Amino acid sequence: MADYAEGHAVVLGAGFAGLFAARVLAEFYGRVTVVERDELSAGHAARRGVPQRDQGHELLARGQLIAEELFPGMTAEMVAAGAHLGDMSANARWILEGRRLARTRSGLSIMACTRGFRERHLRARVEALPGVTVADGLAVQRLTTTPDRGTVTGVVVARGGQERTLTADLVVDATGRGSRTPVWLEELGYGRVAEDKHRIDVGYATRYYRTPPGAFEDDVSINTLASAEVPRGGSTQLVDGGLTIVTTYGILGDHPPVDPEGFHAFVKSLATPDIAEIVAVSQPVSDVVRYRFPANLRRRYERLTAFPDRFLVLGDAVCSFNPRYGQGMTVAALEALTLRAHLAGRERPEPLTFFTDLAVSVLNDVWDIVLTTDLVFPGVEGERGDDVRFIHEHVGRLQAAGMRDGDIAVACLRVFGLVDPPAALFDQGLLDAVARVEEHSASNVPTA
Repeated sequence: MADYAEGHAVVLGAGFAGLFAARVLAEFYGRVTVVERDELSAGHAARRGVPQRDQGHELLARGQLIAEELFPGMTAEMVAAGAHLGDMSANARWILEGRRLARTRSGLSIMACTRGFRERHLRARVEALPGVTVADGLAVQRLTTTPDRGTVTGVVVARGGQERTLTADLVVDATGRGSRTPVWLEELGYGRVAEDKHRIDVGYATRYYRTPPGAFEDDVSINTLASAEVPRGGSTQLVDGGLTIVTTYGILGDHPPVDPEGFHAFVKSLATPDIAEIVAVSQPVSDVVRYRFPANLRRRYERLTAFPDRFLVLGDAVCSFNPRYGQGMTVAALEALTLRAHLAGRERPEPLTFFTDLAVSVLNDVWDIVLTTDLVFPGVEGERGDDVRFIHEHVGRLQAAGMRDGDIAVACLRVFGLVDPPAALFDQGLLDAVARVEEHSASNVPTA
């Protein structure tokens, strides 16, 4: 293993990607500094600089596993503080094409809580690590480099107009979709990184409620997914503080209104009344807040021919996905594991090798899932060749069988939760199970 004990790593951004990265970096570097431009409060309110801070957030099943691996005991700690824990299948209601997936125990956990609550608990764990400092209220100005611009040596930060330089052996940009790395690279002479953009124009609206006990029955969340027939969706969850969060979304400009009457009408227009029934018995405790996401965005750092040494990029700064799939936090956790592997195997991570591995081991599958699924909606631009049509038909067949068989539903949810790769949906055992369900259905014989 490489020896970084005397080294200093600087992480730009104290969001999920930055915090997961800091946790891994602390295993190797003697000092880790996390730089955050927002002033961080001691409470559970989300940071002001997060545009979607008030919307519903999910850590998918794979992300929950990684979070517990990196921060043992954090799940129990958060539940004790007010989060709600349940089984991904048995305690979550999944509604696709207007029908519920069958349910059985999956053995995989989901945790429902607000973004600010989760981020604060994660940040507290990171701050408690030896050698780690979270420095808030600092605006990142620019990178510092060697005279030949081949190696990043630190970063210039400012507070109240006063600049200072943080010297570093490694700088990690986890500042999100608005990352300035593309501009910095051009200024340093590395050229412009290629970007892939796919328009989805999804709009969200969220409101918080207090819900009487028992309204959710044994569920912690209810999820109505948009479909080609009804391109609107939403979710409701029991969250910390004794609250219920209701988030709705529509694509390609069909966004939920923010006035209470319009918001409630939008909820009622979803494919099933499940979420509307929760709203009907709940008391609103907030205004309706909105968030708009214009396009999936992927920066192709792995395609560059040169990149400054001792500098990496993670999280939404590399790739940000349609948030209706809830993959962002889990992808950040997966990227942290890739970072750990590269730190363990080299004197220091080689950037282009790292970006290539990140693309292959983390991003490619998720990117393909998002783009292919978005193409279900007729108004979304993109090629719909035979391969895309085949995948849509195959997934539709699995989901239809999953509405009758809990084990098939779990197999689909494991892929959705990034626990299993997409190839798992073509496992022969799964295909045989689907065929049996279809045969029973055709014969009107109930499945077990």
